[in-house]
Amino acid sequence: MQTDKKLEKRIAYEKMLAGISERAMSVEDLDDFLNSSLKSMGGILDVSRIFIFRYQSIADSFSCICEWVAEGIATLEQLNELIIAIPWASRQLKDGNVINFQDIQDMPGKLYRQRLLAAAVKSTLNVPLFNKGELYGFIGFDECRHHRKWIDEDMYILTTAAQIITRAIENKKYEEELEQHRSRLQSIFSSVQDAIITVDTGMNVIDANKAAEKMCDFKLTTGQPFTDCTHQCDQACVGILQETLSKRKTIREYQIECGHSGRNQLIAMVNSSPLLDGHGDFIGAVLVIRDITRLTHLEKELKERRQFQNIVGKSKKMQEIYNLLEILADQGTTVLITGESGTGKEVVARALHYGGTRAKGPFVTVNCSALAESLLESELFGHVKGAFTGADRDKIGRFEAAHGGTILLDEIGDMSQLIQLKLLRVLQEKEIERVGESNPRKIDVRVIASTNRKLKDAIKRGEFRQDLFYRLNVMELNIPPLRERYEDIPLMIAHFCKMFGQTYKKDIDGVSDEVLETFMHYAWPGNVRELEHAIERAFVLCRNPIIGLEHIPTEIKEHTRAERRISNKKSGDDPEELIKVLEKTDWNISKAARILGISRWTLYRRFERHQIRRPTDKL
Repeated sequence: MQTDKKLEKRIAYEKMLAGISERAMSVEDLDDFLNSSLKSMGGILDVSRIFIFRYQSIADSFSCICEWVAEGIATLEQLNELIIAIPWASRQLKDGNVINFQDIQDMPGKLYRQRLLAAAVKSTLNVPLFNKGELYGFIGFDECRHHRKWIDEDMYILTTAAQIITRAIENKKYEEELEQHRSRLQSIFSSVQDAIITVDTGMNVIDANKAAEKMCDFKLTTGQPFTDCTHQCDQACVGILQETLSKRKTIREYQIECGHSGRNQLIAMVNSSPLLDGHGDFIGAVLVIRDITRLTHLEKELKERRQFQNIVGKSKKMQEIYNLLEILADQGTTVLITGESGTGKEVVARALHYGGTRAKGPFVTVNCSALAESLLESELFGHVKGAFTGADRDKIGRFEAAHGGTILLDEIGDMSQLIQLKLLRVLQEKEIERVGESNPRKIDVRVIASTNRKLKDAIKRGEFRQDLFYRLNVMELNIPPLRERYEDIPLMIAHFCKMFGQTYKKDIDGVSDEVLETFMHYAWPGNVRELEHAIERAFVLCRNPIIGLEHIPTEIKEHTRAERRISNKKSGDDPEELIKVLEKTDWNISKAARILGISRWTLYRRFERHQIRRPTDKL
């Protein structure tokens, strides 16, 4: 009976942790998150008071930012304890020490002890919180009704919760900093002044604005040859002007690195267009130069979230995955990774391992569906000589091999009931027994499990243990299928092209517009793995700089054509319908294309076919 109560308590604790972790994945309001986390903990832990104090380094004091109290317990505001200065506790917390006293009378810090006794506190536990290596504050647990002893399991849960809360705080601060970068980027765009230079067909200066003289750092005199004006710089823009003059064509958004003897090198975006007179006759060229040096540096910062470790994606769902990976990377808690086959569950597991404190330890993978029950037990836990027929020597198991690192139990849903029971014991006791041996061996291993099965359905069918599920599912990472994040496909194509370019020693720039449109219409039942194989196949066949339709698998092309026929029948390709949808979306091309079930490129082609023009107020 006592064992059942312990199991119920453990499950309740881990459900609480899972709830806090889930809310930490996307924190909109930090105060709301902290208050809801304390409320969740208070309802489970049966403690008098829970609070979070933030450290003020200048005054060496702490101020309360949120609190939860049980019924009948005085709040810190009522006790006039919202701001406290406790030098002894500050030193302990800065050193990363947990302050834990079952009896306040045993506390060495006299002033802090007296404050707590005056507030009728009998036991206290304070866990430090750190942000980027600096003390952020602490989360505290006061018991006013009796002397409480926190057992190891309680300490594990509370320190884990503190780590999750700390990561959520760090992540929220990162988001605020990123928003400041975006705001700064927007202000740069709104205030930038472009340099404008016009030349005649002989490349003599016709005119130039003040921004041009400031950017180029020399006087541009009318009638002077442009090349004479640029003798102090590396003339990176001269070739662009010459091409416009010789071919009478527009060159758009061409990036150059502009060097000058009188200033630092800058990065510029250049546009060059034919200059026509009032009769439409060609008389020269106009050069527009925009300094994008700062924008380029800021853009690099904003692009960091397009990739995390070896995971590629910029969609909202992947941003949530990245946030959660940052929170979980340095923790030892078990993680359950779910998702369809081919979504990259092992890549996510490796990101968890190599992004955290166990990165220097081993990363061991076990495919639970590839081995029979008898072999899997030996593979996981090892065996001793003579344990069974053929065991002619001692062998360590995968858990021992992963000591100090991480073990990934892939396809955990295919594990037998017997092995599930033994795995549950390993997770609870942190020790294993080799097959044929009765001596337990302590292990230090982080466990990550993955599956493409729905384990809750397996529990209902009696195929998977509920207690093991809750032990594994402290935090679930559900990896979305590729069809739910089409915006990530161009990034993945670029990633795989770079990867296979190095493997096959081929200089292939990417895929054609037709291939990209085909990929964007395809359902990708095999997810990222299928896309990777499609790109690799194309690299084997392609001898051109661009991958064409003839290089991709036939089933992808045929499936996409069938989907287009269905989509065309649904949308009708009716100009009135197109305009109706465009007006509904305020002429947002991306939204309109999604409603119609077509790509943006297809929508643009229908513009041309039906001669649809965007209203001038929507340009």
